[in-house]
Order: sequence, then structure tokens, then C-alpha cells
Amino acid sequence: MRYAGFSLLILLFAIGLGILGYHYFGNLPWIDSLLNASMILAGMGPVDKMETETGKLFSSFYALFSGISFITFVGLLFAPVYHRFLHKFHLDIEGRGRKSK
Repeated sequence: MRYAGFSLLILLFAIGLGILGYHYFGNLPWIDSLLNASMILAGMGPVDKMETETGKLFSSFYALFSGISFITFVGLLFAPVYHRFLHKFHLDIEGRGRKSK
């Protein structure tokens, strides 16, 4: 649950940043800003066309940021599952427990 909470914080920060950016740099209403931020963060793409140069710059940087945020979100969310999987099958990645020659 702790990792899910951290993942949720990353998601909320990323979507909050997108909402604020689309509202202030893209001159979009709050609801349209939420829609654009959600669509970019989910990987679907933008809904509204940015008319201003600052809006276009923000949109491009937010798209890059969203990709990294999504990878971090998924990695953090599934880290405990992967860790449990390794323990379940007694897989040893670091080589601890092996006798050296």
C-alpha cells in the first residue's frame, strides 16, 4: 500500500502540473486543462490545439515529462510485485550466498 500511495502522489503531482500549465500557458478553461493533462499523461495525445508559443512549448515539455512520470509511476507501483516474484522463486540477482572460488 505504501508504494501505491507514493505512486498516487507522483500521479497527482504530474496531473496537477499539467492542469496548471494548460490553464496558464495554453489559456484553456480548467476542465479542458484537466482533459488535456489526463490525455497526455495516459499517452493518448492532446485534445486541444495550442495557439500560443508558450502553450506549444509547455505542451511539448509536458509530454516528455509525462512519459518519464508514467514510467516512474508504473515502476514504483509494481516494484513490490516484482520483489515478491523474486522471493517466490528464490532468484538471486546480486549473487549473494554463492561461494567464491
